[in-house]
Amino acid sequence: MAITWILVANASLAKLYANLGPNKGLTLVKELIHPESRQKNSELVTDRAGSMPGFGNGSGAKIQQTMPKEHEAKIFAQEIAQELYHGRATNAFGRAIVCAPPSFMGMLNAVMDSPTAQMITDRFEKDYTKSPEPVLRDRLASCLFL
Repeated sequence: MAITWILVANASLAKLYANLGPNKGLTLVKELIHPESRQKNSELVTDRAGSMPGFGNGSGAKIQQTMPKEHEAKIFAQEIAQELYHGRATNAFGRAIVCAPPSFMGMLNAVMDSPTAQMITDRFEKDYTKSPEPVLRDRLASCLFL
């Protein structure tokens, strides 16, 4: 039976578990932490928005296209996608299950390569990062033989 990887993630924490087969339970493979995603937007930037000459009577202000916190979450999503890519490329798993809040799931889906995305058999749009392992096992019982 193929190894199943279970990714439980949010914008600042990711836990990667492996299920080696029936009655084997879950084994923590890796934990990734991205503390920048927990900081406030004001702590992630050093200056106020700059100013630019405006058109017409008012003055222009440079507005950031992406909030710093969202930018950090995207960086973390890329790091996680790279970890899944590496696992797929080295045949470390045969299928994957991903659990993440809806907004972060969208970020992961946007940066994941197609062959890796095809190995994901189940997606749960929930944040299970704070769930203890027994609770996580119960939540995944429908798609895993634990």
